[in-house]
Amino acid sequence: VQLQASGGGLVQAGGSLRLSCVASGRTFSMSAWFRQAPGKEREFVAAWSTGNTRYAASVKGRFTIYRDIAKNTVYLQMNSLKVEDTAVYYCAVRPSRVIFSQQSLPEEYTYWGQGTLVTVSS
Repeated sequence: VQLQASGGGLVQAGGSLRLSCVASGRTFSMSAWFRQAPGKEREFVAAWSTGNTRYAASVKGRFTIYRDIAKNTVYLQMNSLKVEDTAVYYCAVRPSRVIFSQQSLPEEYTYWGQGTLVTVSS
């Protein structure tokens, strides 16, 4: 199983980026994005499962997670980006769903992508 994340880059505050994560090898019931800023712990951003999405409070209303099942790809559309969104973004997947309270926990995810850097300038 491999996850390939892409789409990161440099953008001005207020701009948009779309991250992509292609999974090869099998399909997954649950996908998520996490991020890690310099000197900080990895934090939950958003999760997707069939009929359900979940967002961190800091990105709700600005970010959208969605999946193209045919392409086995999960996306993170990021709008109204802020300087504090600067981080390395990681996609993660797991074969089965978990309960709501566990969806934001990194240890619940089986496979991880390599990370893609998002830098938001002021």
